[in-house]
Amino acid sequence: MPDIKRIRNFSIIAHIDHGKSTIADRIIHKCGGLTDREMKQQVLDSMDIERERGITIKAQTVKLNYKAKDGNQYLLNIIDTPGHVDFGYEVSRSLSACEGSLLIVDSTQGVEAQTLANVYQALDINHEVIPILNKIDLPASDIDKTKKEIEDVVGIDTTNAIPCSGKTGEGIDNILEAIVNYLPAPKGTLDEKLKSLLVDSWYDSYLGVVILVRVIDGKIKKNMKIKLMSNNQEYIIEKVGVFTPKPTDIDELNSGEIGFIITGIKSLSETKVGDTICDASNPISSPLPGYKPSKPVVFCGLFPVDSSEYQKLKDGLGKLKLNDASFSYEPESSSALGLGFRCGFLGLLHLEIITERLEREFDVNLITTTPGVIYKVHKVKGDVLDLQNPTNMPDPSLIEKIEEPWIKSTIITPDEYLGSIIKICQDKRGVQTNLSYSGKRAVLSYDLPLNEVVFDFNDRLKSVSSGYASFDYEISGYREGELVKLGILVNAEPVDALAMIIHKDFAQKTGRQVCEKLKDLIPRHNFMIPVQAAIGGKIVARESIKGFKKDVLTKIHGGGATDRKRKLLEKQKKGKARSKQFGKVEIPQEAFIGVLKINKETN
Repeated sequence: MPDIKRIRNFSIIAHIDHGKSTIADRIIHKCGGLTDREMKQQVLDSMDIERERGITIKAQTVKLNYKAKDGNQYLLNIIDTPGHVDFGYEVSRSLSACEGSLLIVDSTQGVEAQTLANVYQALDINHEVIPILNKIDLPASDIDKTKKEIEDVVGIDTTNAIPCSGKTGEGIDNILEAIVNYLPAPKGTLDEKLKSLLVDSWYDSYLGVVILVRVIDGKIKKNMKIKLMSNNQEYIIEKVGVFTPKPTDIDELNSGEIGFIITGIKSLSETKVGDTICDASNPISSPLPGYKPSKPVVFCGLFPVDSSEYQKLKDGLGKLKLNDASFSYEPESSSALGLGFRCGFLGLLHLEIITERLEREFDVNLITTTPGVIYKVHKVKGDVLDLQNPTNMPDPSLIEKIEEPWIKSTIITPDEYLGSIIKICQDKRGVQTNLSYSGKRAVLSYDLPLNEVVFDFNDRLKSVSSGYASFDYEISGYREGELVKLGILVNAEPVDALAMIIHKDFAQKTGRQVCEKLKDLIPRHNFMIPVQAAIGGKIVARESIKGFKKDVLTKIHGGGATDRKRKLLEKQKKGKARSKQFGKVEIPQEAFIGVLKINKETN
C-alpha cells in the first residue's frame, strides 16, 4: 500500500495540438507503463476519431510507478484532459480529481485562448501549476519569448518552467522530478469514512458501466456495499482496478488514489459525474461539492436519408448516449424529412464528432438541419417558452420579446489579422469589451450572440487569420434580441427543416441566399416551382424553378395557329396546373447540405 505522501495526482492541460497526449506518452514510456512494442502514438487517445483528428475527446487516466532521484518510489496518477472548448466539462471534472497541473505551452506558438481558459480553471481550484515549454526541437521555438508571454498573459511565474520535447523525449526526466518535488501530495485519511468522487463513467459492452473514482478518504474494496449520494442507490462492488494504462484488477483503492470500479450498473444515467460515493453501511453526512452538470447549448435535427434506417439511427444514438452523458436526444418528425431526432450538443465540434461516429460506427447516412441554440420566448400572457426548434415558434402577435444566449469570448491573434477579426465580430453583432497586447499578439475580448457563433464563426476566424488565431468562450447569460423566424416555402409548402431563427437585420439577405441556392439545387420538375422565404405572412425573397416543357406540336406539320394546336396547348397548360397542385417536390439531400453551407461560402 503506497504512502499517501508519495502519491501525486496531476492533470495535463493545454490548448489543442500543443502536445498533451505526446508528453503523456513519453511519461508512460519513461515509467515503464508500456514496453517499446506496446507503445503507439497518443496511447491515451483510444477512439479512431481522436487519432485521426489529433485531438483528445474523453479524459483518460493512467497510474504509473516512478523511482525518483532521491531513491523513493512514487505513485503518479495522470489525467490527460481534452483541450477543445466543447469538452470543457471533461476538463473541469478531471481537474477536481487532482492537486496539480502540468501547463503545456507550445514554444513555437505561445499562449493560446484555451491555454488561458484551462489554466484559470486550474487556478480557481488552487492547483499548483508547473509550466512546460514543449516542441523545443523545432527551429521556430523561442523559449524566452514564450516565458514572457506566459507571465504577461497568464500571470504565473516561469522561473522553474521546464523546456522539453515530446517528440525526442528531451526534458522528460526534469518533468518527472518537478512533479515529485513541486506538486503537493493528496490530503486524505485512510481511517476516515469512505468519501470518493465520481470523476467519469462510460459503458463497456461486457462489464456494464465502468466508474472512474478518486478516493478522498477511506478505502474502496471488492465486495463492499457503496451508496451514490445523488440518488441514494446502493450497489455491491464486483471489481476494483487501475489503468497502467492497461486495465489491471487490484483488491482495494486507498485514500488519494484514482482507479475504476464496476458494480453491475447497466445505465449511465445512474452515475452522475461529480457525485459522491460513500460506504452504504457507514455513510457520510454531506456530499463533496459537485461539478456543474453539463448542459447542451447547440441543437439540431438528425434525420436518416433513407427512412428505413430510422431504427438503426435510434440504436446508434442510444449507444452513443451510453458513453456520453452530455449528449441528449428526443424523437421529432418533419413533413419534409420524415422521422428523426432533435439532438443537443455542447458545441459544434461535439456535433461534428457525434454525426461522424453515427455514420462511421453505425453506418447511417444523415441529414443534419441548421444548428441552433435555446431561445427564451416571453409571451404576452407572461409565460416563458424555451425554444429549440424554429418550427415550434408561436405566432408573432403572441410574443412580447425573445431572449438569446450570449457568450464571453477570448480571441488571441497575431497583430496583423486584428482588423479582419474585429470586422467579423462586428458582423456577428459582437460588443468589444477589452483589447490588450502581449508582444506582437493581441488578446481580444468580445461579447457575442451564441447563435451567430455556432454556425461558421470558427471557420471564418481561422481563414482570415491563416489559422493563427485561437478562440475560446463561455456562456454569459441571455439578452433580448430582435429575432424573427425565417420560413422557406417550396411550391407553397413550408419546409420545416430549413426554418431558422435569425436577427431581423439579416433575414432578407439570408432569405435571398437560401432561395438562390435552392433554385440551383432542386431539380426541375414538369411544372414551375416557386421557392420563397417568408417572415410570418410576408414574403421577403422569391425564385422560380422553371418546369420542363414538352413540345406537343412536333407531330403537327405545317399551317399557322389552328384549333388543333390551340387545344393541345390548352390541354398541356391544364396538365401542368394539375401537376403543380398535386405534384410532390422532391428536395434532394444536397439541397439541405447546400443551404447549411450558405453562410460559409458567402460571408
